[in-house]
Amino acid sequence: MNPLTLSALVIDDDDSHREVLSGFLKKLGCQVASYESGEKGIAALKHNYFDVVITDFRMSGMNGLEVLKQVKAINSEIQVIILTAYGTVEDSVAAMKNGAWDYVTKPVDVDELELNLRKVAEHNILKKENEILHIQQPQVNVASDIVYKSKLMSNALNLVARVSNSQSAILILGESGTGKEMIAKAIHQTSPRNDRAFVVVNCAAIPETLLESELFGREKGAFTGAHERFKGYFEIADGGTLFIDEVADIPYNIQIKLLRFLQEKEFQRLGSTQVIKSDVRIISATNKDIHKMVKENKFRSDLFFRLNVIPIQLPPLRKRKEDIPLLVRHFIKKHASLNKSRVQEISNEGLDLLMRYDYPGNVRELENIVERAVVLTRGSIITRDDLPLDTSISLGESLSRSLTDQVGELEKALIRKALQHADGIRARAATLLGITERMLHYKMKKYNI
Repeated sequence: MNPLTLSALVIDDDDSHREVLSGFLKKLGCQVASYESGEKGIAALKHNYFDVVITDFRMSGMNGLEVLKQVKAINSEIQVIILTAYGTVEDSVAAMKNGAWDYVTKPVDVDELELNLRKVAEHNILKKENEILHIQQPQVNVASDIVYKSKLMSNALNLVARVSNSQSAILILGESGTGKEMIAKAIHQTSPRNDRAFVVVNCAAIPETLLESELFGREKGAFTGAHERFKGYFEIADGGTLFIDEVADIPYNIQIKLLRFLQEKEFQRLGSTQVIKSDVRIISATNKDIHKMVKENKFRSDLFFRLNVIPIQLPPLRKRKEDIPLLVRHFIKKHASLNKSRVQEISNEGLDLLMRYDYPGNVRELENIVERAVVLTRGSIITRDDLPLDTSISLGESLSRSLTDQVGELEKALIRKALQHADGIRARAATLLGITERMLHYKMKKYNI
């Protein structure tokens, strides 16, 4: 029978049983690490990747159920087999509810254990194949970059499919980098307006003094510097969809004019008395707590109710980590093609590292990490060393050092890696980092590289 290419972590406080079990696993072809306590096993897991954890249930200190919960918190993709000499229905149910692969009674039947491990190996292969197939055939055909399998994203996209044919205003809520513009585009693409314009305006990127004329347009001479007539976004998007990103950043005095448009579907250019009609479907988005802004009178409640007819809440990536393997392989394929790279895959250890990270920048940050790795990796597989992440640093430890210090350390590490991949040629390293050679020279001097 073929050897098992699994990495296994054995946790058991019985020395003789742990040694026998470890020896059996090694004979099967597994890479094995073993520890006598849950605490030591979990500490090892925080710095190393394992395909499967085999743990005793009853141990002093952390028991098997607590080990299971910790493992799943670190990486939900790791399978856990629990062993016990005192099996009860309640323990078995608790283990399975918390995601155990199986619950095996002692003395362990080695044939049964081997069968379980081969099923784990087969599951991992099928899971990877399914993820690749899932990328090739997205679950919802609304936009090629929306890749997911989580229940949270499934619920959001089911709502997208149900509202796309309506004319109602939609407010998309979610942290920066969760894909709000992508969802807005998906709604437009699956709506009856898909053959007309999809226009994007980012209110946070437009100076307050120009925002009104950008939205509603202006006549020649409307203000100093207005040398010609200018069509605003509401006019340009006529018949299509206008996506108003960062809508919470619209100044209070302009909010009343947006409210009037939503009520009457008409507006006036700056410097004109002519009323212009426009048939525009409004989709807006914000990463701010707009409900709180309404309560604090920083955002008009009547405008909020007009925009918030159908709210869509997008989950942060840290709450849908089961989507990370799919997204990683999707971004590898995308950026390998764009950069003519031969990178095709990521190692289990590399993926494990990405599964542990919390992604304050969400999907956008994950894509940036993968893109950088694709560009900098010399081989065809992204490894843990190609990923500039340290998930071992807790929030408490992070807050004990300034943001400037931590950003500086990351910059130094990236610059050294880019120089290494560029064989010391600064111009090439600067290109890899996406900065100018002059900026690279400045930072090398700054960090004494």
